Amino acid sequence: MLRRDFIRLSSLASASLTIPGFLSYGQAQLASHEMGKRLIIIQLTGGNDGLNTIVPYSDDLYFKARGRLGIQKKEALYGNDLQGFHPALEGLRSLYDQGWLSILNSVGYPEPNLSHFRSMDIWHTGSSSRDYWDTGWLGRWLDLHPGTPHEAIQVDNALGLALKGRSRQGFALRNPESLKRAARSPFLDAVTDHRQQHEEEMASYLYQTLASTQESAAYLVEKSRTHRSTTRYPASQLGRDLKVIAELITADTGTRIYYASLTGFDTHVNQSGRQERLLRQYDEAVSALVRDLKQHDLLKDTLILTFSEFGRRVKANGSGGTDHGTANVLWMINEGQFQQPGFFNAPPDLARLVDDNLSFQVDFRSIYAAILRDWLDTTPETILQSPGPSPIPLFRAG
Repeated sequence: MLRRDFIRLSSLASASLTIPGFLSYGQAQLASHEMGKRLIIIQLTGGNDGLNTIVPYSDDLYFKARGRLGIQKKEALYGNDLQGFHPALEGLRSLYDQGWLSILNSVGYPEPNLSHFRSMDIWHTGSSSRDYWDTGWLGRWLDLHPGTPHEAIQVDNALGLALKGRSRQGFALRNPESLKRAARSPFLDAVTDHRQQHEEEMASYLYQTLASTQESAAYLVEKSRTHRSTTRYPASQLGRDLKVIAELITADTGTRIYYASLTGFDTHVNQSGRQERLLRQYDEAVSALVRDLKQHDLLKDTLILTFSEFGRRVKANGSGGTDHGTANVLWMINEGQFQQPGFFNAPPDLARLVDDNLSFQVDFRSIYAAILRDWLDTTPETILQSPGPSPIPLFRAG
């Protein structure tokens, strides 16, 4: 096999199999880990409308701006006298009732960007709106914490920026069996068979990377087969993805970070029905995940974070939808570790808009800083750079 053919074909292989930034790990190294706290991130792609997710039904300005798109208090699921839940979020409201939910209103950053791609990059990297970074906040955490190749897994066909570091990156897979099929393809087998014939530095690196990818894939498949979830998950893609995550956690693969996403939240037109369907998909899938983890006493050490790249404009548009906005609601799920479960802060202030958009009250990087410090045992400044927003008090001491 010519070197140029190898490079060309390995590029094609990478399109279906995301190769993590590591060289060679034996099975003993793959299996050596310590079960610690885990982080699951669920990304609502497209800019979920936070005002119709956690509804400020006590504020007349909300109904004045939203008109028929507004959700009436009698339709919403009761939270407290100021805010409630979208009718599709029965499972989330149940978690709130149990004290397992923490809701943060008006989360954003200074000088917000209304582009999907740019705002998502800001959230993925943990940068300011003026900085352009090419590594993700969790990728930089991976750089500082040598571990197994699958320390971070994105359940998807491609790896997002959040899990890309300088020297290490996460592992992208839709499910362990498909990963094994990709890693054991005739092409990759042929490549590793030719390793001894090509000792050039670049070729050697690629051979080792492909070989270790196969090794890690086999390990994940072997571990995942030790547990098959008996919890009933919805048939949606998110339901299947979260089932994969639950099975990998229960099988103790040693993965600390998991990432999944639900797309379709760019609701410029006919928002009501579309958002309801998406939020119901989310609610059913996450409720199943929480039941599964609770059944195995794994929820206490698992933090589930849900975010979207921005919210929607306060005023409804003329097409039954909402346009790109700024600050948004963010929520987290965990059993027993929140310092202040329920509503962390006050509802959005609809009387003090900036260019007809919400003004942020909580910098998202202060949330990242708290997770890095109190959940992932890392000095936030090493990941987010200093000076930056201080960690907010999300978790109980100790």
